[in-house]
Amino acid sequence: MTKFRPLHDRVVVKRIESEEKTKGGIIIPGTAQEKPQEGEIVAVGPGARGEDGKLVALDVKKGDRVLFGKWSGTEVKIDGQDLLIMKESDIMGVIA
Repeated sequence: MTKFRPLHDRVVVKRIESEEKTKGGIIIPGTAQEKPQEGEIVAVGPGARGEDGKLVALDVKKGDRVLFGKWSGTEVKIDGQDLLIMKESDIMGVIA
């Protein structure tokens, strides 16, 4: 990936594709599938500035698997990869 560093409290997330079949084995066509709300963090910004001016580091790191809101982030294409750029506050949690 091209060197891309998000600013402040932003992160770059690559969606993790969901299964194309239901548990019963029914194949879901691509047009009917919802976009996954799970992804892997590929880059993080340095953090946001607190009221005292000090840098507050992010709670997530590169490689974390995260859940985010359905409409979170801005879709971008970098080096042919579809990615999302979002604020850390748009992330609901880290999958352990």
